[in-house]
Amino acid sequence: MIENGMFAQVHYTGTLNDGEVFDSSIDRDPLEFQIGSSMVIPAFEEAIKSMQINDEKEIAIKADDAYGQYNEDMIQKVARTEVEKSLPPQEGMTIHVLLENGSHAPALIKEVTEDSVFLDFNHPLAGKDLNFKLKLMGISEEAVQKKCGCGESCGCDDDSEGCGDKGCCCGE
Repeated sequence: MIENGMFAQVHYTGTLNDGEVFDSSIDRDPLEFQIGSSMVIPAFEEAIKSMQINDEKEIAIKADDAYGQYNEDMIQKVARTEVEKSLPPQEGMTIHVLLENGSHAPALIKEVTEDSVFLDFNHPLAGKDLNFKLKLMGISEEAVQKKCGCGESCGCDDDSEGCGDKGCCCGE
């Protein structure tokens, strides 16, 4: 039985209802996460908890149970000059915005006008139902994948192109 605190290693393919693949671990190391640590969508974790090693399962997660519904209130208008201090804004570009609390949040540049930039802080999968094909590859008491410079599990080698500066797969 998989319990809180254990680490699960899972291969997955995530698709939208139209069949579009939005993410997959198939051509890389399995996703590793600690059960009970809120690192993945709760319904994803619950599905894993009921599996045995090498079990395969398909699950469907409604938008409300994944990243929530798309919220127009999550679009913010900022002065174009503020964005241009860092980079030239382009529609479709994702940028990281420094928040008042000191953390960073990704935002999609939804629209650029002469004076303004409209930033969309919704998760890219907000409002979408998600489907996953899962295969539980392993369970352990401790993390088996190495940690990279930011402390996150890293599925790449320190000197591979997949890792960012300082050997960190999150680009840190």
